[in-house]
Amino acid sequence: MAALRQRCAPALTSLRSSETAKAAGLAVAMIINNVVALGSTFVFARVINDYGSLAALISYLLILTVAGQAMQVATAREAVLGHLGVGREMAATLISWTKSMLVFTAAMTVVSIALRHQIADLVGVKHNSWAAAAGLPAGSIYLEVSLLRGALQGIGDYRGVGTSIVFEQVARLVLGTVLAVAGLGLTGAYLGSLLSYIAMSVYCAYLLRRQLLGPSEASPVSAVLNLWKHVRLAWAPIAGLIVIAVLQNIDLIAAKHRFSSHVASSYAASAVAAKVLIWVAMGAGFYLVPEVSRRRAAGEDPRGVLLLALGIIAVCAVPCLLIFLVGAHTLLAIAFSPKRATASSSLLPLGAAFTVLAATYLAVQYMLALKRTWFLLAIGAVAVLEPILLLHASHHPAGFAGVVLGVQALGALVALALALGSRPKRKPAPAVNPELA
Repeated sequence: MAALRQRCAPALTSLRSSETAKAAGLAVAMIINNVVALGSTFVFARVINDYGSLAALISYLLILTVAGQAMQVATAREAVLGHLGVGREMAATLISWTKSMLVFTAAMTVVSIALRHQIADLVGVKHNSWAAAAGLPAGSIYLEVSLLRGALQGIGDYRGVGTSIVFEQVARLVLGTVLAVAGLGLTGAYLGSLLSYIAMSVYCAYLLRRQLLGPSEASPVSAVLNLWKHVRLAWAPIAGLIVIAVLQNIDLIAAKHRFSSHVASSYAASAVAAKVLIWVAMGAGFYLVPEVSRRRAAGEDPRGVLLLALGIIAVCAVPCLLIFLVGAHTLLAIAFSPKRATASSSLLPLGAAFTVLAATYLAVQYMLALKRTWFLLAIGAVAVLEPILLLHASHHPAGFAGVVLGVQALGALVALALALGSRPKRKPAPAVNPELA
């Protein structure tokens, strides 16, 4: 056995350091992150009486964190290209960004506290105004974490990125549960997210300082790229993901305005279970975006990539929707407790709704990969329409979910028509000399 280990050691060392292993490690971290996040949902559904309010607050926060997700990708790209500087220069850029983010976070905290009652009313949690006030600063701190994670990706520290992703969810679960059980209830569970973002920003900053500055070097003083210019350059992905986030999460906020606390909590459980296909779409997007970009650069028709990704969604949707059809009440009772299963009739239409939203997500990513932006007006109009219709929808969960399905179907039709309706321009073929033909 020892001899076998010795013979295999070089190959194992090479595998661990390969790009495949790094990408696989980050994918595993995302899987663990989603498993822990799902565990947090199950725990909080049992610890918090008014789970519907917590779900509405988390939906509000998820919309706010979209900018961070887009900026992480943009930062990684700019770091790889050297646009943030190298070594001390890159550290200077990140320090400058952190100072700007501290000022921005302080301003958002003041605004959020001043408008906490209005925000609470808008989200549908009027009796939890201080919890609602944590949303804007939490979203701002998440943006800082995302910038730092993007920088870590840019310098190739995938282990640090993956560790921070997993630790964020673990910290959110542990801190939120401790604070909730200690007497802070819903506010404590929600503050777990804010505290986990703070902890991960410190952790990522430590990793970057150690790798960019070394143990004995002084901090640099000159930045390479201004933060707000960096944000402006990434406006299209930010806008596209915000539209998707609104379509994905606004129903939980609207449900708080239409249902009682008990029904809203049960509806929230159904909505969480129904969104499984969104995670599949995100995974398919990791393949779609670079492959579409590659085919576009080569002058090939990239629409087949989108059709393949949509096929993956369709194959995964069939067993999920069958389970939702025959076992909705049992599934919700086991996962969230029997008292959260009273809105089980909404699970099937919600499952169908988020299946077609997964298609919308892929179409949006496809068009962003083609560097199109005009489609945002049409998809944005659908996102604006959804809360208007939901605030006048049925008071019965199944009828309410039917409206969600209708809006999501409209969004998918618009997105897919725009994505597949026009053939991307191919590069012109080289001219042929007629004398050589």
